[in-house]
Amino acid sequence: MTSPRRQPARRRTTVLGRRAVLATVPVAVAALVGAAGPAGAGTTGAAGAGTTGAAGAGTTGAAGAGDPYFPLSGNGGYHVRHYDLTLRYQSDGRLEGTAVLTARATQPLTRFDLDLKGLTVGGVKVDRTDAGVKRSGQELVVTPRHALRAGQDFKVTVTYRGTPEPVTDPDGSADGWIPTDDGAFVAGEPQGAMTWFPANAHPKDKSSYDFTITVPKGRTAVANGNLLGQRTVKGETTFRWRESRPMAAYLATATIGNFQVTQYTTRDGIRVYDAVDPREAKAATPVLKRLPSVLEWESKLFGPYPFTSAGSIVDHAKVGYALETQTRPLYDSAPDILTLVHESAHQWFGDSVSLTSWKDIWLNEGFATYAEWLYSEQHGGASAQKTFDELYARPAGDELWAYPPGDPGSGENIFGTPVYDRGAMALHELRKAVGDREFFAILRAWAAEHRDGHGTTAQFVRLAEKKSGKPLGSLFHTWLFTKGKPNKA
Repeated sequence: MTSPRRQPARRRTTVLGRRAVLATVPVAVAALVGAAGPAGAGTTGAAGAGTTGAAGAGTTGAAGAGDPYFPLSGNGGYHVRHYDLTLRYQSDGRLEGTAVLTARATQPLTRFDLDLKGLTVGGVKVDRTDAGVKRSGQELVVTPRHALRAGQDFKVTVTYRGTPEPVTDPDGSADGWIPTDDGAFVAGEPQGAMTWFPANAHPKDKSSYDFTITVPKGRTAVANGNLLGQRTVKGETTFRWRESRPMAAYLATATIGNFQVTQYTTRDGIRVYDAVDPREAKAATPVLKRLPSVLEWESKLFGPYPFTSAGSIVDHAKVGYALETQTRPLYDSAPDILTLVHESAHQWFGDSVSLTSWKDIWLNEGFATYAEWLYSEQHGGASAQKTFDELYARPAGDELWAYPPGDPGSGENIFGTPVYDRGAMALHELRKAVGDREFFAILRAWAAEHRDGHGTTAQFVRLAEKKSGKPLGSLFHTWLFTKGKPNKA
């Protein structure tokens, strides 16, 4: 994720009031006891406060995944293996959708939740049988006719319609389905997936996806993974996309607009699909042409590219940030080369290797920011050490030292300067401590051992110590968890 502070090498800041029509969504203050794994393990949440089935035959899935920063994001009691999303978008902004979720219960369930904000639900079926439905804020509470056993596979079908609206994140920025003058800019980090499809919307729960998106003729709908085909009939064009690798819900997109499309295959066999708003084409084209070389360079540093497809979506949206939507990053305007490097690095760090908790966001943003430093260092720009020194020279009262990147404190801070820059500084300190050979071996091992999965800060520290043979706890404590400016660099 990048923001307009340094276009675009930071995420989003000071955006309150940017779009006055957006209503602020308060963060829930009640902590929920959530799941320890991709889907909750036997706890109950606010929407089903501790109740069980009619005859005690099951339990209620938690209303959240247990994340302290976003208590209601995600749900407990099940894991979604696959989403099959069928969407029809109208020129007036209306959306009709059918979502089919293939899931497995991780505990006995008489009731479970999905995340869905706004939109009108037409009906819900569990294994082709109508289910009970209740709305409770962003929770869609589903009561199947028959209780689900732990380990049971099941399908949930939800039909819905309406005019999607974005949510406003704790830092004041728009998130989710964001209308544009020719369609929608669809960026879901951290909680926007629920604005356009029902989901178990926490990074803990990763799934494969199929998208079938119908739009007015002349518009293009771009999602993740590979384009399987498109067909125009009676004034509408349907695009079919598939992402087979596990993906967190916030990384899904269905961006719609008037785009110039370029398709090709790199010499490494990666299928590239670029969609560019004509108003951004002049500035974007020379940068996007460098994507194959950027991916080759990053593959040498981080290990093999983790997906079979790549590309870029360059919109004319002016929302104030870019997002590492899986396989095909999303830019609100033409990116510069360092933004391309940043969002491409996220394909390893953030997309393939995902978070288990939003407080560990430095594992995404610190790594992608350090990729910028490395690119500059190896392509005629400033060395990583020079960048580090310039940052460390900032006074103790600078925003860089406002909070520790290893635990920013709240959802309001997860895209702030400390997460990006001080997170990258922590990696540079690691590099100095262990040397280049071991440092890059650590990065490659992290990407390989956690591919298609998740990672935590504690796991990264253990890996770094194991690979280097050095005690590194003090280093990481200083740069990730100590408040204020470290006394020495």
